[in-house]
Amino acid sequence: MALKFNYSYADIVSENDIENINAKAVEAIKTLDNKSGEGSDFLGWTTLPEDYDKEEFERIKKSAEYIKNNADVLIVIGIGGSYLGARAVIEALKSSNYNILAKDTPQIFFIGNSISPTSLNEIVSLCENKDICVNVISKSGTTTEPAIAFRVFRELVNSKYPGEEAAKRIFCTTDKAKGTLKGLADKEGYETFVVPDDVGGRYSVLTAVGLLPIAVAGIDIDKLMQGARNAMQAYKSYDINKNDCLKYAAVRNILYNKGKKLECFVSFEPSMAMFNEWLKQLFGESEGKDGKGLFPVSCVFSTDLHSLGQYIQESGAPLMFESVVSFKEPQSEFIIDEQEGNIDGLNFLAGEKMSTVNDKARLGTLLAHTDGGVQNLIIEADKIDEENIGNLIYFFEKVCAVSGYILDVNPFNQPGVESYKKNMFALLGKPGYENEKENLEKRLGL
Repeated sequence: MALKFNYSYADIVSENDIENINAKAVEAIKTLDNKSGEGSDFLGWTTLPEDYDKEEFERIKKSAEYIKNNADVLIVIGIGGSYLGARAVIEALKSSNYNILAKDTPQIFFIGNSISPTSLNEIVSLCENKDICVNVISKSGTTTEPAIAFRVFRELVNSKYPGEEAAKRIFCTTDKAKGTLKGLADKEGYETFVVPDDVGGRYSVLTAVGLLPIAVAGIDIDKLMQGARNAMQAYKSYDINKNDCLKYAAVRNILYNKGKKLECFVSFEPSMAMFNEWLKQLFGESEGKDGKGLFPVSCVFSTDLHSLGQYIQESGAPLMFESVVSFKEPQSEFIIDEQEGNIDGLNFLAGEKMSTVNDKARLGTLLAHTDGGVQNLIIEADKIDEENIGNLIYFFEKVCAVSGYILDVNPFNQPGVESYKKNMFALLGKPGYENEKENLEKRLGL
């Protein structure tokens, strides 16, 4: 089940480069393991695959069964890490068309991740004449985007169902002891799950934050956690030649030190698009500070080869490298038939597996982009299933943490996230922000 990391197509990375960064990389992984670096209060995810709360885990499964048996729709309210990880796993393992294909499980709509009235109204309309449950995910209960959405959907549940049943249909994932949402849940009798104090949002997919929606989608969360346990055991070594997690973190930093500014996460499976979005948050929030860090972008090939491919091929080399997640086996197969008359000229593919064509496109792209000077890193897994996705989650989380320490930043804070909130509150006239409002309006010409 172990992943394989291949950097042989990053030809500007030499063995001498690996040797030169080795001490720094080993120091970084030891800092993580010893919990001696910045952000050490947020390392609960490192041992989570083994020491997670077993009682809560069973309650998650029980609640998921209740939702599956009593709801046509589950509304998941959260922003950032409070929704991205769950959506990434559901779409990777089920489909990016999950809500269309779902038969024995509820549709799952994610809301509270923007302040768009159009998006909110659309989801409300999709719930008409349907039984619904709500999972609101917020440490405090006062984050603007999810708090607005929860106002709406809590009222919708309360107006649709009598008090006792309404309470059964709302599930709160929040602080274990304090906060607005926790207080409301205790007062109303909502089922509650914990956002651990020592796990930040972008590292929280394997906590109740991600596991409840994932379980509702019919995904085996026991196998998901097993995959993460496999990774936890596989990536412990301090020998850079025996630990692909450590080596990938090192190679990323070598490329950064050689002037690369962007890391493009690539998959050849459309179902991995939201997984790429989770990676962008994971690495962007963790490394992008103190004027440092690679900017994470993503592509799904071959789709984006017909749009961004030109730029990557001809202009990407000075700026970026690609990290390609590939799978040996497809989730399903399709055999290409022979066509009478060979109108499209593709009869040479008759009898061929479509997965083979996709893989040849991957290899052709690898050669073309490296010929164009774009360095390629490859992370290979056997297939897209619960254990491999669990493995990938833990692999990238650890890569990100180690890479951040190599970069000499705190991988677990996000000071820049608060800036827009302060400005927004001032412009809206929130009490306590009056002094800033006039100055901001002048700057905007309002």
